[in-house]
Amino acid sequence: MDHSGETQSDEELVVQCLNDASLVQETSEKLNNFYKIQETLLRKTPSLLSKYLQHVLNFTTDRSADIKKALVGFIEELSKVRESLIPKVMLNLHMLLCDESIPVQKRVIQATITIYRRTLAWLCKAPNITEDMENSWKQLCAIKLEIANMIDSDNDGVRTSSVKFLECVVLCQSYPDETENKRANDFSLDDVPLTLKIARRRKLEEEAGNLFEVLVKFHGSPHISSANLLACIGVLTNIAKSRAEFIVRVVSAIESLYMNLPPTLTTTQVSSVKKKLKTELLSLIRHPAAYDYVTKLSPILTELGCTQQEITRAIPKADDRRKYSKRSLSSESLVYQLSKKPRLDTNFDFDNDTNDALDNVFLNPQEANEQFILENLTLEKAVYLIFTHIPKLPNTVPPEFLNDYAKFYKTGNIGKLYLAAVLGEQFTEANVGPGAKIAAREKALEVSKKREREQEEEKEKPPPKKEKVKVLRIKTLKLSEITKPLEKDTKERLLVSSVKRLLYSDKPSNKQLYQKVITTMATCFSKPVRDSVLTFLRSDLRNNVETALAWLFEEYSIMQGFSRVPPLRRDGKIDDSYNLLLCSFINECANDALIISRLLLEAPLITEEALNELRVICREERKSAWALGLLRDLTLRKPPKQLTFLNALLSFTTYKSNMVRDHAIGHVLELHKRFDLRLVIEEFARMNLEFLKLPKPPESLSGINQGRVKSETWNNDFIKACLTPYVSLLPANESLIHDLAKVYVQTSADIKRIILRLIDEPIRSMGMDSPELLKLVEECPKGSETLVTRLIHILTDKGPPNAELVQKVRDLYNSRVSDVRFLIPILNGLTKKEIISALPKLIKLNPVVVREVFNRLLGLHGDSPITPIELLVSLHLIDTNKADLKTVMKATSMCLQEKHVYTQEVLAVVMQQLMDQTPLPTLLMRTVIQALSSYPRLSGFVMNILQRLISKKVWKQKVVWEGFIKCCQRTKPQSFAVLMQLPPAQLTEALSICSELKEPLREHLLSFTEAQRAHIPSAVQEIVLGPFTMPPPTMVPAPVAVPTAQSDVLAVDPES
Repeated sequence: MDHSGETQSDEELVVQCLNDASLVQETSEKLNNFYKIQETLLRKTPSLLSKYLQHVLNFTTDRSADIKKALVGFIEELSKVRESLIPKVMLNLHMLLCDESIPVQKRVIQATITIYRRTLAWLCKAPNITEDMENSWKQLCAIKLEIANMIDSDNDGVRTSSVKFLECVVLCQSYPDETENKRANDFSLDDVPLTLKIARRRKLEEEAGNLFEVLVKFHGSPHISSANLLACIGVLTNIAKSRAEFIVRVVSAIESLYMNLPPTLTTTQVSSVKKKLKTELLSLIRHPAAYDYVTKLSPILTELGCTQQEITRAIPKADDRRKYSKRSLSSESLVYQLSKKPRLDTNFDFDNDTNDALDNVFLNPQEANEQFILENLTLEKAVYLIFTHIPKLPNTVPPEFLNDYAKFYKTGNIGKLYLAAVLGEQFTEANVGPGAKIAAREKALEVSKKREREQEEEKEKPPPKKEKVKVLRIKTLKLSEITKPLEKDTKERLLVSSVKRLLYSDKPSNKQLYQKVITTMATCFSKPVRDSVLTFLRSDLRNNVETALAWLFEEYSIMQGFSRVPPLRRDGKIDDSYNLLLCSFINECANDALIISRLLLEAPLITEEALNELRVICREERKSAWALGLLRDLTLRKPPKQLTFLNALLSFTTYKSNMVRDHAIGHVLELHKRFDLRLVIEEFARMNLEFLKLPKPPESLSGINQGRVKSETWNNDFIKACLTPYVSLLPANESLIHDLAKVYVQTSADIKRIILRLIDEPIRSMGMDSPELLKLVEECPKGSETLVTRLIHILTDKGPPNAELVQKVRDLYNSRVSDVRFLIPILNGLTKKEIISALPKLIKLNPVVVREVFNRLLGLHGDSPITPIELLVSLHLIDTNKADLKTVMKATSMCLQEKHVYTQEVLAVVMQQLMDQTPLPTLLMRTVIQALSSYPRLSGFVMNILQRLISKKVWKQKVVWEGFIKCCQRTKPQSFAVLMQLPPAQLTEALSICSELKEPLREHLLSFTEAQRAHIPSAVQEIVLGPFTMPPPTMVPAPVAVPTAQSDVLAVDPES
């Protein structure tokens, strides 16, 4: 019961801490709660781990980097406590590795060192591999690959952590030395069972080798930081001490580093690196396996400040080295070691305990080999021999093997004894193994005995008589007589093999000598060698670009006759070799802008075929920017073929793709700034502009180099291709505008339309202060009026015209071109008198144009010299001989539609000024009616207008009189008082014209009182009421007096 209560309380504590950690904002409090959860779940009550693990993992998305680092520590501890839960945390670990926070990334990499070792050990011990295990291993492999790529990270600490992780992977995925004492929690490739399918030993070992090469490459990087270098030195020496197979590469890497320290290190950093090298190298030479490299390391240690006594003291003693060799030698290495230098003396060394079989001097070579095999051939070594030699077997079974196997099969003998006999026989035939030493000793004994017998026989012989010494003629040794020449195929195969060994060997310290050897062989030998070198360079052209350039220079020297043609290549085409080689490199690095730029900029000659390959790359939109930029750089840096590259770049200014064309034009505009290239570029643009005069597009604008199909008619694409390069040059050379105007006159309507559309941006860049534009406006070639008008419109679209432009247009209009459209862009620069005189012509234009005219005059495009009131009054006063009445009506209606300009106050002033005109304007009443329709509150002001019209005897002007009557009709009953003020004759005429007014007017008059009716003339009453008896008047309120114009205008509601 107590235990249950404790568990329950722990669970409540976990729940409370989870809630608190989710709600609190302070990072310190959140961390405190998280550590309580970790302690409870991992140490105190692990039984709750499965239940609340997912809640803990939810902190992966927390904003705090400290919480994420704590979560990584939790996952690391979890891998030590419960390996079965590793699959559930692997995805969260990967997400944390991809976090933006650098400290979180570093903590994940550090934790992955433990997690990787634990996970691999767990998988190796598992009896069965489940799907979750397999998925977690795949996820861990992805994490491993990502951490390996982080060795190129921008952060110094991340790179150091990545180096430490790679050390762990290399040690875990390689075989240990037999002499090393394995620690309890250590893991190596020996612990991976052969039956583990998801992680094969061979693949793990290959991966460890590749990652070790990554470490070596990073260690030798010229831009490595001090901290990374110190970590890398420690990691490599630790790997060498733990895995003797890597000692060779580590010693070579350290030697190369010492000879070429990174130039970016400061003096203090160089001192630290040398101190680290001294410590690690002294530790390394204490390892028995490093004894063979003492001669290489001793000079370095001496230069680093070690005395000879310190070096000697660090070297292992002979007994330790002998014990290490005896323990570490495998069966194959022992056989090789024994057969390497057989002793020739007859005194057997009974103290040598390398192999007990040699102690028995009575064994013959066959028996000694059999005994050695029986004692040393274990099951593990047999499996190792089989696996290591299976890849070396030929594709077809040799006949010798069939004969030997037939003997073995027929005898039916199986087992270790017979296998030892067969192998012992093979050892004896090959003169290897312990038997070889015995055979050598026996042979030496026979030779010694034979020599003794000969000496005894010499002593027994009588002394010889003195004879004349004969001088023997020495026959000259001729190699051709004692050797047989190899076949051509054999020689080529051997030559290619030697070249490949040189190519794929470890990179030497003297790179210049290495490049010279490679390029000399590629230049001087036959095609198979050249192909091998070319294949090697193309496999990694980014790292081999210097060698590739050196080869190109060698080929160029031979092609130009600077060097002699190699004997082996005199039958081939020397001129084609350089071209094929350069084109091959371009094709290989077509996607690498950096490498192809360096190749072409540093190559001694760019052939036409190579230029064609570059043209192909330029046609691709995603590569066109840097490829065309490369053409620009070639134009500047290769003076002998400058025009060739410039023409290639210019050809893309007419390309079909807009993106390619825009990039090419941008680069051409940069080149246009150079005085020596300006004329060529302008002539090319002028030539394309002249094409527009032709009846059909030229063939030069079609084909694969232009990306379009041949056409018999001018379409938009062809027109833009000819125009765009020329128009783009206008801001750089404003005088080109005159040739454009000349071509404009001679082209079709479609071409003119596109010209007018394309010149918008260049003309704005030139500005209205441009002397060339003003000159064109002044001259205005015949037929280019539309173009000039468009230019003026563009210049004045964003601002008012300057005085010089206004004067040029005014002079042109007054002297040569009477088209009023010229004046529209500069209307705001003209005087009021000029505008009023041009109004009759302006309102006759297209309604759209008239709308633009009014927009300018009403101040929508800047300040206007004429006010809206003056404009509307001027429209009413236009002579009908200059513009018909219908046109003026449309113009006034268009003005009145601008209600934000023509408010009721403005219209009141307009009507007031129109009333002052003599004679009255014809459209006066039409404007009054329209104003009243738009602003009903002007009715009082309109009544005042009507009263004044009576005093002006409006009936004398027929059109105005008819408008007067219509206005009265629309304003009834307010207009009844005005009507009754008309003379009888005019009232009778008005009622006859508009009979609808008679009855309402009669009813209105009948509603008057007797006193009110007394003010109405009897003639008017008779016209309105007719000759009948008047009914008695009724008592009605006194009529409201008609307001004055001024008071009515002031009372107008501005919102109506």
